[in-house]
Amino acid sequence: MNARPTVPVPPPGCPAHDSGARVPLYGPEFAADPQTYYAYLRGFGPTAPVELAPGVEATLVTDYAAALQLLQDSASFRKDSRRWRAFNEGHVAPDSPVVPLLAYRSNCMFSDGAEHLRLRQAVTDSMARVDSRRLTRTTEQISSYLISQFGYRGSADLLGNYARQLPLFVFNELFGCPADIGDRVLFGISGMFDGVNAEMAAGVFFGAVGELVALKRSRPGDDVTSWLMQHHARLTDEEMVHQIALLLAAGAEPLGNLIGNTLHRLFTDDAYAHTGGLIDEAVNDTLWENPPLSNLAPHYPATDLEFAGQQLRAGDLVLVSFAAANGSPALAGEHQAGSRAHLAWSAGPHACPSKDPARQITVTAIENLLNELPDIQLAVPQESLTWRPGPFNRGLVALPSRFTPVGAAPQQAPEPQVSAADQAAGQASRKPGRWSQFLNWLTK
Repeated sequence: MNARPTVPVPPPGCPAHDSGARVPLYGPEFAADPQTYYAYLRGFGPTAPVELAPGVEATLVTDYAAALQLLQDSASFRKDSRRWRAFNEGHVAPDSPVVPLLAYRSNCMFSDGAEHLRLRQAVTDSMARVDSRRLTRTTEQISSYLISQFGYRGSADLLGNYARQLPLFVFNELFGCPADIGDRVLFGISGMFDGVNAEMAAGVFFGAVGELVALKRSRPGDDVTSWLMQHHARLTDEEMVHQIALLLAAGAEPLGNLIGNTLHRLFTDDAYAHTGGLIDEAVNDTLWENPPLSNLAPHYPATDLEFAGQQLRAGDLVLVSFAAANGSPALAGEHQAGSRAHLAWSAGPHACPSKDPARQITVTAIENLLNELPDIQLAVPQESLTWRPGPFNRGLVALPSRFTPVGAAPQQAPEPQVSAADQAAGQASRKPGRWSQFLNWLTK
């Protein structure tokens, strides 16, 4: 066995310089240069001590082989976060910013054993029924609609105006959301991830999903919600709400970041200049080197055990660094041969159930953007771009672009009258709902 390096040297600006504390995976220093942090963390061995937020400790798996072992060992490690010892003992505050993503919900992400198999099979079977031609057509329509909303200006933030919106619109269509419910789904998810009135936004979101489930019970359609409902797993209404919420919310944010991160690569790497045929390669390289979910896959040891040379107690929080594992020295050059063995979609029984649709949406969205705006380019120096802080997601704050203007300014619909009661309940925003606007645009 190779000996571990003696004393790893913390990256510049890392608080571990001063206190010997766990390495923080938050703040502007980590967001600006995570690869330097991952290189430092590898100095501890296959696992390293980290802090996800002030006072929230975890063990991070940074080695590819160790990550695969963890992700595939459902006997030793469990997903049910009700096992989280530090949270149960009061060491993690309920209002910690990382709790909403780690707290237990009755969906397939937080379940184990037979319950996980039942819920996961319903999700996998339902997503497998998505027709690839329909998905391409829907993505192209939504892409063209979003471009029509900013194309006439000759400039746009491709994160806010395009990459982060497109997945939400596509999922709304796949899940059969009518106009009023779809408006509230978009409003709720956007508010939850933006962190503005997040509690109210979550209430709007889950309320809208509950209404969607009730609607499809009475009027099923040709959509993922109805297919889930008809599955032989016989999901209850509560289980339906939580599976759909997981697919909508947990799918949209990483997919938006994947589109944004791939566009960033295309704009800033000369290897992809003027070569639209390399979009699929750019997506694969992004999944290897800059995955949209950098650190997640929370697991909890079922018992006290030793893992990769580290002693773990039952209920310890253990996460996988997909970004660090993909960069393991043993894999140097692996992705350059076109391999898709990266861990960006996770692995094992809890691997992403929607990786094929997600990849198809990403490639189609970028292809259509480059076809409609062929001279689009980055509008600011690359070094001026900033990345959003946080331990889990990897995404830019904004991606300013410029291009030759196309089309005319869209006509603005009159603003609806929203009652005070509706505003208080979060039933509508002051502007017309984005999903309603898209559905109206389709019928013109």
